Amino acid sequence: MRRVVLGPVVPVLTVLLLTSLPVTAIVAAFASRWLPGRWRPLRLLWFLLVFLVVESLTLIGLFGLWLFTGCGRRVRWPRWQEAHYTLMCWYLRSLIRSAERRFHVRVDADLDDARLPSAGERVVAAAAKGEGYIGPDPEPDAAAGPDADRPPLIVLSRHAGPGDSFLLVHALLELRYRPRIVLRGALRWAPAIDVALHRVPSCFLESGAAPGTGTRAITAMASQLGPRDALVIFPEGRNFTPERRLHSITRLDELGDHPAAEDARELRHVLAPRPGGTLAALDVAPDADVVFVAHTGLEDLSGIVDLWRGLPMDTAVEVKVWRVPAAEVPRARAAREAWLAWWWRRIDAWLVERHGEQAVPDAVVEAVSDARPEPDTDVGRGDAGPARRE
Repeated sequence: MRRVVLGPVVPVLTVLLLTSLPVTAIVAAFASRWLPGRWRPLRLLWFLLVFLVVESLTLIGLFGLWLFTGCGRRVRWPRWQEAHYTLMCWYLRSLIRSAERRFHVRVDADLDDARLPSAGERVVAAAAKGEGYIGPDPEPDAAAGPDADRPPLIVLSRHAGPGDSFLLVHALLELRYRPRIVLRGALRWAPAIDVALHRVPSCFLESGAAPGTGTRAITAMASQLGPRDALVIFPEGRNFTPERRLHSITRLDELGDHPAAEDARELRHVLAPRPGGTLAALDVAPDADVVFVAHTGLEDLSGIVDLWRGLPMDTAVEVKVWRVPAAEVPRARAAREAWLAWWWRRIDAWLVERHGEQAVPDAVVEAVSDARPEPDTDVGRGDAGPARRE
């Protein structure tokens, strides 16, 4: 019912906005003279128009792919999976480029340690081998060509600010990886995302889902990782804000996991990672390389009001990527949990270099100090703490 209603609504809204554009543009220009910021209403109107057009064209493309796959019967064939990922890449590229131009956002990525080959490097390598053009699979069961030997990835990213998941998925698609991701159920209301991600490996997680639902979904997707697949996980579980940092620390103290609460207090710009999904993925995908992603530039835009006040952003989103080969990932569960915590401290240290320790508001720091309980020598980390944190 959701698709039946929303599917036709998007093209209709697109046509209505296009036909009324002269009037709406004049209204937005007039409003821009009276509202603070540099032409915010006009910028938002333009981005809304681009979004509706791209959304409509993507829905048309998805409908065409549905027909070509025999009304969805062959949608899991590799060649049609590639077609869906190609369409998703165009969708995200169009929206992100429009946002970069209209809102003055620039992405600066440091991939030196990641060793992720660019599209140009792949073409050069293929030409050197006499393999020529790298295109989609010619047959349903054909190998993935020169990319077939690229190991799968488990991508562990910081979660902060609007759209960081879309930027990450887009980067993976541009590198010809096939991302798998657990998303919030609310994103089902975006028709193109809803339809496309139900045809490729992914999972929509509804709010209030039973504990362990996300971990089970991650386990199922990780168990089927193949070459060029990338499983995207946000170990923090939600976007970072100073208030959520405080709540996370308080929650750990309430659970009696005081050592974990102390560890969380040392993290200034990230939430303490929840290891359940990550450890489950590492267990069932031991051959996958692990990629850690840190970024900054979006964390101050945590709500609608912040977004409105921040336009145009005039900012650069800095991204740092580290890649750990599968052979260097610890095998024991306890060692993996400590390893994940160490990497999260390294991500936090990278952020401290850019923002300093005092970027967290003093009021929040004082509230954390005031909420710190007296040490309890009878309660340790034990088995209950980590199990609950999953």
